[in-house]
Amino acid sequence: MSDSATNNDGSTGSEAFAADTGDGTRAVRAGLPEPVKHEPTLPGPVFAAHFHLPGDPTGPYTYGRDENPTWTHLEQAIGELEAPGREDVQTLVFASGMAAISSVLFSQLQAGDTVVLPSDGYQVLPLVRAQLEAYGVQVRTAPTGGDAQLDVLDGAKLLWIETPSNPGLDVCDVRRLVEAAHARGALVAVDNTLATPLGQRPLELGADFSVASGTKQLTGHGDILLGYVAGRDAEAMTAVRRWRKIVGAIAGPMEAWLAHRSISTLQLRVERQNATALKVAELLRERPEVTGLRYPGLPDDPSHKIASQQMRRYGCVVSFTLPTRARADRFLDALRLVDDATSFGGVRSTAERRGRWGGDAVPEGFVRLSVGAEDPDDLVADLLRALEESAD
Repeated sequence: MSDSATNNDGSTGSEAFAADTGDGTRAVRAGLPEPVKHEPTLPGPVFAAHFHLPGDPTGPYTYGRDENPTWTHLEQAIGELEAPGREDVQTLVFASGMAAISSVLFSQLQAGDTVVLPSDGYQVLPLVRAQLEAYGVQVRTAPTGGDAQLDVLDGAKLLWIETPSNPGLDVCDVRRLVEAAHARGALVAVDNTLATPLGQRPLELGADFSVASGTKQLTGHGDILLGYVAGRDAEAMTAVRRWRKIVGAIAGPMEAWLAHRSISTLQLRVERQNATALKVAELLRERPEVTGLRYPGLPDDPSHKIASQQMRRYGCVVSFTLPTRARADRFLDALRLVDDATSFGGVRSTAERRGRWGGDAVPEGFVRLSVGAEDPDDLVADLLRALEESAD
């Protein structure tokens, strides 16, 4: 390793960390520039549509749709979390998680290609499928569990993995799927939103792309939309960058700055939320009205064995089913410390009955619970009280 990390633009930024540096140290210091006397440790957001550019258009910053110094610091920070010690990994930030997802799919695929998507993935994927098919791309789907996507890989150009899956929390063997896909000449992208880089590093497991919504636990405060793509292949990432330029799905400088600031507490938030999520899952496991409980951190969860082999932390989301839609609605109404809201990963616990949106193949009483950073005993007590009050 050299003494400095290289940014996407080729400039030198903060000191690179050894691959075994602790997650807390890395999160706090990732992406910071070299210290300059009297300058802030994290520079403020750069608001600029254009930059001074006399003569030939050389240098890292030319126009605000292409690059921004605030993005550069954030992209370096995320890259240091997704691929510690790797200087060949590029990271690009986007206006949202869906912008990041779309950038990979639409930059790597063209008419006549085949892509494999999870059939139990994020709710918007069916809309993506329809658009891909409209462009002449063949789409195949299979569930996440049991590595079922292996059965439909032949002839595919790209395999899209979502593990753990949202909202069902199934886990697939990333290494096994990557090996099979690469043997068939296919690229592999992993949606790492639920795990975060502190829970799972898809690039280290062999994937070509790690893609995520930074809206969720990465930034953790429920106040910005953001997405990113980290990739190992320079040519593939050049295509992703070109797509961002064409579509203009760029992160605002304020959002990028807030995201970088928020990453400094990622390890603290993740540790608290994951530990509490396990307590919550253990509580729910003992409740007779709860069925279909899923949390990869539970030793008896169907995904625990493979999750424990490729994940360092199991996430903050717990899913379960209550007997009826009415029971689930009463339970959600009775909660005091848990907001009835969509999304997940925030410091404030949220929960929702996923069936209200349509599109997810879940029972009417299915609840996705995102565990926040509240005191564990308080949250557990609130859940117990709501379960009791919502009973028939």
